[in-house]
Formats: sequence, structure tokens, C-alpha cells
Amino acid sequence: MQTVRTVRKLRMVLRKAKLSPVGFVPTMGALHQGHLSLVKNAMESCPVVVVSIYVNPTQFNDRNDLKNYPRTPESDLELLGGVMREKDIVFMPEDKEIYPEEDSREFRFGNLDNVMEAVHRPGHFNGVAQVVSRLFDIVKPDKAFFGQKDFQQLAVIRELVKQTGSKVEIIGNPVIREADGLAMSSRNVRLEPEIRKKAGIIFSALSDAAGMIKDHDIPAIREHVIKKIENAGGFSVEYYEIAGEIDLKPLHSKADLEKGKRFYGCIAVKAGSIRLIDNVEVPVP
Repeated sequence: MQTVRTVRKLRMVLRKAKLSPVGFVPTMGALHQGHLSLVKNAMESCPVVVVSIYVNPTQFNDRNDLKNYPRTPESDLELLGGVMREKDIVFMPEDKEIYPEEDSREFRFGNLDNVMEAVHRPGHFNGVAQVVSRLFDIVKPDKAFFGQKDFQQLAVIRELVKQTGSKVEIIGNPVIREADGLAMSSRNVRLEPEIRKKAGIIFSALSDAAGMIKDHDIPAIREHVIKKIENAGGFSVEYYEIAGEIDLKPLHSKADLEKGKRFYGCIAVKAGSIRLIDNVEVPVP
């Protein structure tokens, strides 16, 4: 693989490669097996794959979160070197390459701006849209691969592509989990040991909820999820919602579940000082 740090060099390398389709996996580094699964999926259908490693400052509404976000460039390159091909590219830009001038663009995503993550992290998805649209313009991929753990982000990016008229195909990949069910995340390394030992309770509660939908209504399911997680100690649930796949509008009753559509139980949890998100599909009974 090749590692490049400037937009000019990246475009030159891609131009010389003359390969299509171009696959793209945007990341913020601190890579784990979930990221590698995206890279491998991209390699299956794309003769050249670009992986970006860039911690985007505009999507952090909490400056301390930005400051403390794990940065592990050496181990990231080592992991990628174990799976990527000689012709593949790692793009590791500095801020000035992504934002040569301040990005003042504002995006609107309808209901996606008013639920779950958008409520708890104001401005987050505008920052996501800024960096993703910029990266798409730089890389000009044919296909872009994202993990479904960041479920609302995936919906926002699909809406972004629709609004901008981009031709890039957005491909969502299943959540990759640890042995105890905890969704793989770059933030997991910051969990306190005692909290980490119990963190599988999040997936356990989400799985309970998916099984309860046949015989229980949503308020009772929400109560069960919150109690199960918080009773484990060290956890605080910010929200648990069952929402539609497209607009993510939270449902109030299982009577709102429609045959032929897909719904997901989405959650955000403060695990000690670290914020974790996850989701599990909820079947329509």
C-alpha cells in the first residue's frame, strides 16, 4: 500500500493507477477489526481502495472529546499493511488539506436533525457532512463503505448523497462485535477495566428488546432496556428508541411498526466517562 498526505499526491496516484471502481473507507483512525472488515469488503469489489485516517474537528461538539480521541497512526498503518494490497492507498491528511479555509457550510437533513444523536450532539452531523462531502470531492470514489454501528450517521450520509446529487454508492456493513457482544469502537480502549467487563450488557439488553416486541409495547421495552443496563452499575442510558430505517423517527407504539419496513432499536450509553452507541434490528411481529 501507499501512504499519502496531500490531496495533490492522492489525486496523482489515483490518476496513474487508472483503476475503477474506486472504493473508499473513511475513518478517524484508532483502527480495529470493524474497520478492517470494511476495508476487506471494499477490496472484494474494488481494484483500488482508499482508506482515509483523519480526526475531523468540525464534528466534535465536545472539545474534550476531540482532545482525548485516541490517535494511533503507527498501529493503524501496521494493521492496514496486513490486509491492503500494493496498489491500495492510505490517505493521512493534515487539517489544511481538508479545510484550506474555514468551512461555513450548513446542511439540513429534515427529521434526522431532530432525533437521537442530533439532539445529544448538536452540530455533529453538520460536521460529518462537511468532512464527508469534502473527502468525496477529493477521492471521487465510486463506492464508499460505512459501518452500521453509526446508524444515524449512515442515514445522514445517504441523505447527503441524495441532496448533493453525488453518484457514489453508499454501502453499509454489519456491526462487528467483541466476544461479549460489545460493538467494536475506537472508544472502547478508553473504557475503565471494570466498566469494560460489564459492557456486553448493552448488546444483551438490545437483544432482549428485539425478542420482546412480539408480546410487549415500546414503553415497556424501553423501561426494560434502561433498567437492565443501569442496574449493572456504571452506566447511564441517554436514550433508547425504536426507529424506522430511513427517517429514524422514533416510534411510540408497536402499532406503528409496518410490514415490509425495517426498524432498529438504537441506544446511546454513558459507560463511565465514555459514550457508546449501538443498534440492533427489531423484527416486525
